[in-house]
Amino acid sequence: MEKDAITERAKDYISREKDPDFRAAVEKLLAGAQENPDNWKELEDRFYRDLEFGTGGLRGVIGGGYNRMNTLVVKSATQGLAAYLKKAFPEKAAAGKLSAVIAYDSRHYSDEFAKGAASVFAGNGITTYLFSALRPTPELSYAIRKLGADTGIVVTASHNPPRYNGYKAYWNDGSQVIPPHDTGIIDEVNKVKTINEEDFDAAKSKGRIKIIDKEIDEPYQAMVKSRLFRPELIKAKASEVKIVYTPLHGTGAMHVEKVLGDLGLKVITVPEQRDGNGDFPTVSFPNPEEAAALEMAVNLGKKEGADVVMATDPDADRFGIAVPSRGAAKGGEYTLVTGNQMGVLLADYIFLSLEETGRTPPKPVMVNTIVTTGMQKRVAESYGAECIECLTGFKWIAGVMRQCEIDGKGKSFVFGTEESYGYLVENEVRDKDGVSAAALTAEMTLYWRSQGKGLLDRLDELYVQNGYWQELGISKYFQGPEGPAIMNGIMEKYRSNPPATLGGIAVKKVRDLANGADGLPPSDVLQFFLADGTVVSARPSGTEPKIKFYATCCAETGSGSLENAKAEAGRKLEAIKKDIRAVIGD
Repeated sequence: MEKDAITERAKDYISREKDPDFRAAVEKLLAGAQENPDNWKELEDRFYRDLEFGTGGLRGVIGGGYNRMNTLVVKSATQGLAAYLKKAFPEKAAAGKLSAVIAYDSRHYSDEFAKGAASVFAGNGITTYLFSALRPTPELSYAIRKLGADTGIVVTASHNPPRYNGYKAYWNDGSQVIPPHDTGIIDEVNKVKTINEEDFDAAKSKGRIKIIDKEIDEPYQAMVKSRLFRPELIKAKASEVKIVYTPLHGTGAMHVEKVLGDLGLKVITVPEQRDGNGDFPTVSFPNPEEAAALEMAVNLGKKEGADVVMATDPDADRFGIAVPSRGAAKGGEYTLVTGNQMGVLLADYIFLSLEETGRTPPKPVMVNTIVTTGMQKRVAESYGAECIECLTGFKWIAGVMRQCEIDGKGKSFVFGTEESYGYLVENEVRDKDGVSAAALTAEMTLYWRSQGKGLLDRLDELYVQNGYWQELGISKYFQGPEGPAIMNGIMEKYRSNPPATLGGIAVKKVRDLANGADGLPPSDVLQFFLADGTVVSARPSGTEPKIKFYATCCAETGSGSLENAKAEAGRKLEAIKKDIRAVIGD
C-alpha cells in the first residue's frame, strides 16, 4: 500500500478512535514517520490492512490501528454483529427482545473491550448480560443457553502471548458461529460506517446492560458436578489423590477450585499463577500444550507429591495434565500427557463408565477432528460407539452435536475432543470446557487408582489393545505483510505438485478440502493418506499467521513389544518431519 494511503488511513483512525491511549500512540507514530524509518514500518504494519473479522471473530496484537485489537475495531465488529442479528431475527428485533451475553478474560484491555461491545449492543437496542469480572469461555457458552440469548462474545486471545487479544462470536445455541452466519456477520462488519453506542453507565441504569455473576456461576458449577459418574467414589477416596493446579494467570481458578473443593478433593493452586494477569509474568506462552508453561506447577507437584498436575489456559477452555512418570518415586519426574492421549483416556473412561453404570444411550456418538489421532476412533468403536470426524475447531464439533439433536436418527452425543487440548463432556456447553475436564480427570484418576493403576498404565493397556499411536505437530509462522502470500504459496505448491511419498512412505490418497469433500465443508486443508495408514495434514491457522502440519501414525503391537512399536512410529514421524521442513524452509 502506498505511503499516502497509509497516512490517510492513520488520520482516519485518529479521527474515529475514542480511546486516548490508542489514539495517542498512532499520533506519535505519524508525527515521527518522516524522520524515523522504524516509525514508518510500524505504521505500515498497523494500517496495510484491516484486522480481519474471520469465521471465529478477531485476534491480533493490541494497539492503535486498523490492523490491531483496540476499542474502535471491537466496536465496529460488534456493530456488524448487531446488524446481522437484526436481519436474522427481525421479529425479535422489532419487539426489542434481542439479547447478548459478554464474558472476558485476564488479558490487557479485556474489560474495556467487553464494556465497549456492551455499549454498542445497547445502542442497537440489544439487551446485554455482562459478567461482573473474569469468566471462562465455557461459562459464556453455558450462559447463552441458560439465558436464552441470541448471541455472545468472549474477549480473549486464548493461549497467545501477552501482546495479543481477541474476540470470539457465538450463536444462540452457545457455539461459535458457523456457516451461513459466519460469512453473514463478516459481510455486515465490512459494511460498518457508523457505530451506534450508548453510554455504558446510562445503559446499565436503564437495564439495557445487566451485570451477572452468581446466578450463572452456581448452576454452571452444579452442572459440571452433575456430569460425573462416581461421586460416591470421590466421597470415599478423595483424600487419596493430591492435585496441583495452575490457571496460568487466567480465569480458571474460581471454578476449578470450587468444583474440586466441593467434591472433597485437595487442590493446591500455584500461588504465583493463581490471579489473573495479562502480562503472564511467569510463562512465555500461557498454553498447557507447552511443557515450559507447566514447569512451575510440575515443580510444586514434585514438592507436594502430587498425583496429577492440572493446567487450564487463560480462558479455561483448554486443559492439560502431567502425571508422575512410570517408576518415578514421590518427588520424581513427571510426564506431560498430550492432547491426543488425554482425549483417548477420557473417551475410554467415559464409555467404560457409561457401560458399567448402565447409562450407555442407544446410539452413542463421539466427535473429533480430522487432525486428531485415529486411536480415538478405535477406542470408541471398541465400545460400540460411532466416531464422527469434523473440521478443526470446536465450532464444528458443536455443529455435529446440533445435527445429532435435529436429524431424528436418535444419535446421542457423548464426548467431543480435539488434539489441541480441547474436551467437552457435557451437552449444556457447546465449546471445549477445561473446568469439566478437570473434574472428570480427577474422578478418572481416582477410579484407576482404585484399580491399582495410574493413567499411564491405562494408556499402555489401550496401546496394546489398539496399536501404538504417535502424533507430530509443526507450526511455521509468517509475520508481516508478506506472510499471507508465503503461506498461500506453500499450500499452492502442495496442491499443484503433491508429494509422491512422505517420510519414504507412498502417498496413497490426497484429500483437498478447498471446495469440501467427503461430506466436510470447504476449508483450506490438505490431507495426505499414506500407504501404511499414516495421515499428514496441512492447514493455515484461522487465528494466527502460521501454517500448521499434523501427522498421526500407528505401529501395530501385534505379537511384538510396545517398545518396538514406539520406536517404529518415532522413526516414521522423524522422516515425515524432515520432508515437511524441506518445503517450509525451516
